[in-house]
Amino acid sequence: MSTLPSHHYLFQAMTAAGAKTLGFRAAPDEAQLADELRREQLMLLKSWRLPFRAPAQSWLPLKDEAALNDQLAILLSRGVPLVDSLEVASSVVSAASRGRIMRLREAVAAGLSFSDACAKSGAFDDVTIAVYRSAERTGDVSGAAKRLSISAKRRLGIRGKAITVMIYPLVVLSISVIVFSGLLIFLVPRIADQMRQMKTTPNAYSQAVFATGEWLNAHLGLTFGVVALLALGAVVLRERAFAGFMGLLQRVPAVARLILTVELTRFFSVMAAMVKSGVPLADALSTSASVLSSRRLRDQMGAVQRGLVEGGLWKTLVERTDALPLATRRLLIAAERAGDLDSAFDSLSQDMADEVEVRSSRLLALLEPGAILLMFMLIGPLILAIAIPLMTIRSGQ
Repeated sequence: MSTLPSHHYLFQAMTAAGAKTLGFRAAPDEAQLADELRREQLMLLKSWRLPFRAPAQSWLPLKDEAALNDQLAILLSRGVPLVDSLEVASSVVSAASRGRIMRLREAVAAGLSFSDACAKSGAFDDVTIAVYRSAERTGDVSGAAKRLSISAKRRLGIRGKAITVMIYPLVVLSISVIVFSGLLIFLVPRIADQMRQMKTTPNAYSQAVFATGEWLNAHLGLTFGVVALLALGAVVLRERAFAGFMGLLQRVPAVARLILTVELTRFFSVMAAMVKSGVPLADALSTSASVLSSRRLRDQMGAVQRGLVEGGLWKTLVERTDALPLATRRLLIAAERAGDLDSAFDSLSQDMADEVEVRSSRLLALLEPGAILLMFMLIGPLILAIAIPLMTIRSGQ
């Protein structure tokens, strides 16, 4: 049986309370869209069929996720009902996320479980949903919210460190490119013109630089058009460009170790949150491995998960995971023997976060002189191309 193709709509709907809302939705036609909205107690007012695919609904920003979970942990631990807690929590997130939290509250008030409401909202990843679903079984939603808040705060700290590490070399590189372009396009042609007026013949290298600068200056429209196209291409292909950039960075030993440490920090933080919430170890591994971008580590964690499902021993499976440091493997084996894996995961997450701090500081110390050296490598040859003919003229006078 064939199915009708779905089209994407931008729609305006009205709630029972009279408030209007805008949103994206995929549906075969407008009647189907109105029917879907009616099930959510919304009345379709107007719709616009989009000629392109609507953007996928994004997850809640990490900062808002941390604030939401932190507020829920405080309120729920003091006996405040979940519906009221969500209403209060909506006041601590950004204005862009407030409507999504209120819709989450309405879904819970309508009878959905909190985990099902989170899944329906599309604002939370699989890890968060799995933690809350398990916490609902054990009755410890406030504890789950606290653990998720700690995990989100650690990820925020790591993100801040990554930005700090990258911002300095990017700023220096950007300034270098702007200065280089300005000298080449605007200064070099003037010097080349003065050379011709003085009937001086520069060396071959300087002639090549002068010819390039004059051509760019004479075709400014084309030059800026090409730059604009490259910038547009970088924006459109930013995901592939970022993936390629990260692939290059991972070939640098210091950067590769830092990236692995960042991934392990989040992995152990997620594992701690899930195991403490009562998620079975094999299920926790299956969900947590999705946060790993290292294929080798992800494959090995998948092998551990499959081994546990098939009845394998934790000690044997972890020993084979050579992507993890030896000390980490021994700690996990000892913790499993003592029945304290959740504390071990939490401790490893904190240790890895501290190591991220140390490694990022060291990397930043290396990048600062490296960025300055790159700036001189970019601008230095251009300055030499200008200076050598001027020195030749002066020595000949």
